Amino acid sequence: MAFNHKDYYFKKAKKENFVARSVYKLEEIDQRHRIFRGGQTIIDLGASPGSWSQYVSKKVGSEGKILGIDLTPVALNLPNATFVAGDIEDTDMEKLLAIHGLGPKVDVVISDMAPRTTGIKSADQARSMALCEMALYVAQKTLKVGGTFVVKFFHSGDFENYRKMLRASFTSVGALKPKGTRQESKEIFFICSGFKTNSVT
Repeated sequence: MAFNHKDYYFKKAKKENFVARSVYKLEEIDQRHRIFRGGQTIIDLGASPGSWSQYVSKKVGSEGKILGIDLTPVALNLPNATFVAGDIEDTDMEKLLAIHGLGPKVDVVISDMAPRTTGIKSADQARSMALCEMALYVAQKTLKVGGTFVVKFFHSGDFENYRKMLRASFTSVGALKPKGTRQESKEIFFICSGFKTNSVT
């Protein structure tokens, strides 16, 4: 019988009280790259249903702060996290950080954003790339120098172009397909460290 990742990670998440199996993708990324530590400030883009924030909440501790944003409201109550329902494209992230006491700059931006798919490959890839570009823009505007950016990307012909964009802003850019990702999925994650500048206009 074939090993069913969905069953394994779904059951594991339920047992460990995480709201989604996607938490184990971030956990593996963190284990490999040692991204999170106590006291950090974090932006979680595409936060719903909240499993990434659940994981990060434990890692940054009581001195850390998380700001999560998604079109879909997050129904979680975490002591060090604030969730906002809204469209990232129409949100002034710097203003939002100031309102919730995270600014002016943060340590890490994470993005698990994904488009609502249409079934039309070219359209879905274009929507995915647009979200990745939007996430990068948020990172460029809000990260401290030396900060870290983790972003989900659906593999397409835009791979090299997007990686080039990332390398312009970060000293190190890696890519990983975590074990928790379904085998048939095209998603990978870019892990970018050493943000170079806050001079984006």
